[in-house]
Amino acid sequence: MSGGAGVGPLEESVGYALKQAAAALRGAMDAALRPLELTVPQYSCLELLGQRPGLSSADLARGAFVTRQAMNGVLRGLQERGLVTRPASAPHGRALPTELTPAGRAALGAASAAVRGVEQRMLTALGPAARHRLRGDLATCAGALADGGAGAPG
Repeated sequence: MSGGAGVGPLEESVGYALKQAAAALRGAMDAALRPLELTVPQYSCLELLGQRPGLSSADLARGAFVTRQAMNGVLRGLQERGLVTRPASAPHGRALPTELTPAGRAALGAASAAVRGVEQRMLTALGPAARHRLRGDLATCAGALADGGAGAPG
């Protein structure tokens, strides 16, 4: 399939390489979190709550890149395991602030260590300057798409 309509050779496509990296990262994270009986969305939820206690379900869904419906299932599972707690009614408005329990903080510690190991393995061939550049370049790419390309060069 060649011609003007395609994206060009896949081995030259930045988007394809990014998708490969994301899929490899997700698979490695799944494998690292499996012994802890956590999924990537559950880990993401715990990590967000560890850094920003009291987030609502909607905030957690945005931060973990899942739908609100999916986050409700994630929170239900974490709550059943005693890793998070939410009040029965909202203190103000409709949002139920979520907090880690002591068991949730312990699970987060183990999960963070496992995920940190995956990320270190992924970045092992890159030096500090290349890591910093990669992080910046990825943030720039995400920002360009998030703002609808308004800042993109003509």
